[in-house]
Amino acid sequence: MNPRSGALLQRLGITLPVFQAPMAGVQDHRLAVAVSEAGGLGALPAAMLTLEQLGGELKALRAATQRPFNLNFFCHVPPQPDAAREAAWRGVLAPFYAEAGIDPATLPPGAGRMPFSADALAAIEPFAPPVLSFHFGLPAPELLAQVKRLGAFVLGCATTVDEGLWLQAQGVDAVIAQGLEAGGHRGHFLDTDPASALTRQMGTLALLPQLVSALKLPVIAAGGIADAEGVAAALALGAAAVQLGTAYLLCPEATTTAIHRAALASEAVRHTALTTLFTGRPARGIVNRVMRELSPLNPAVPAFPLATAAIAPLRQWAERRGSGDFSPLWAGQNANGCRAVPAGELTRSLAARL
Repeated sequence: MNPRSGALLQRLGITLPVFQAPMAGVQDHRLAVAVSEAGGLGALPAAMLTLEQLGGELKALRAATQRPFNLNFFCHVPPQPDAAREAAWRGVLAPFYAEAGIDPATLPPGAGRMPFSADALAAIEPFAPPVLSFHFGLPAPELLAQVKRLGAFVLGCATTVDEGLWLQAQGVDAVIAQGLEAGGHRGHFLDTDPASALTRQMGTLALLPQLVSALKLPVIAAGGIADAEGVAAALALGAAAVQLGTAYLLCPEATTTAIHRAALASEAVRHTALTTLFTGRPARGIVNRVMRELSPLNPAVPAFPLATAAIAPLRQWAERRGSGDFSPLWAGQNANGCRAVPAGELTRSLAARL
């Protein structure tokens, strides 16, 4: 284990350099508790929770463990609704609506994911989260200053060296280097063109050493790391810790659906792509019918997160029939370590080569 890793573990009060990626929609506090109790850093995603739900999850988490954990928020700027673009998107989906017997005129609009806010800060303050992480940039400077006054260790996610340097300048305590292989949403924020997610971003093994060289902060490697050998390799390249998400999706503590679990355990998991179809932002998932038929980066998709409302009824319709044709089956490019074992056991096994 390198000196950077030892210093970070001591600062966070954990024993293993293994971070569980926060995964909105496929987990609750139980996965975070299991990872933290095993000596890693469990994470609770807040992006899809109401403030009331967030309070309940934090209360349950605090009751189950005294170990450190990471509380994660999105930091996107909510877009202005665009009726014309929404209508065009529903027009693209019209053949699927007809097949499912869904009247698109009855579908309500909805954002689906809320960014970090002053109200969220007030809701979490009584729980004193030891680590706060942010995806898609950082909160506004005045809000970030209030976060730092809580005493939390602040993590930011970078997909490029420029983003890492920007995060360092804003005063974060460590940077997550998210390689292109990672499952779920890309954390890019300086350049939000969806095409950039394919043409200008790097894999983990290229991005990690460049960020380690460019920054004075600890760097956490994320993306394409699935087993103990991958964890050891990332630390050898200078990472202070490693963050994994896909590896935990089959754990009993995850809330991954049966359809998603079946896809992860099948040959389909070898074929992933970045897509905007489900939310409006590039995210990596297993290729399914809607991705094949509409193209993963369809230009008609509304801005994040406005795309969610229109496709959600198709997902519900298909899943009632046992199909993931319209489901966001998030997964990284390397699912070799994705095993149906308790999350604590998996966490300890990931550190076995250190």
